Amino acid sequence: MSQAKYLYLSLFSLGLVIFAVVLQRVGYQGVSFLPCPLCILQRVGYLGVAIFCFIAAGFNPLNPLRKIFHILAAISAAYGLSIAMRQVWLLSHPEISCGIDPLETWINQFQLAKGLPWLFKADGLCSAKLPAILGLQVPEWSLFWFAVFLAILLITLFRRSSN
Repeated sequence: MSQAKYLYLSLFSLGLVIFAVVLQRVGYQGVSFLPCPLCILQRVGYLGVAIFCFIAAGFNPLNPLRKIFHILAAISAAYGLSIAMRQVWLLSHPEISCGIDPLETWINQFQLAKGLPWLFKADGLCSAKLPAILGLQVPEWSLFWFAVFLAILLITLFRRSSN
């Protein structure tokens, strides 16, 4: 994969995190989208894709480190995909949720949540139905984008480099 493509993936992934923070701070249709524990874990996945793609872009295509960071970006996308799948499942089974998730307390104890609460503090419920954006809930969009990232990263991992 070319350096530019790594940078595009990195910036788009980072852009999705920024969009999530905007939804959290500004809201949509008068509703503030408070991040739940699973949302925070998905942000970590997006940031992993962004960071590892950005680092991979800095290496020569023949350098084996580039492939390692490519694989780490794919692992981050797979991780995020699995978290998003769980949240979409919870949205379709709201009776499973019991209110405050014990995961929230655990996540909020991390130094990142204390240092950057606007980005990493979990305040919402994982099964909360919020206004749909272009017909899909935020976790469904997240599932879609993680699947796209993972597909791109896996296809380009196994395809011969043309650069």
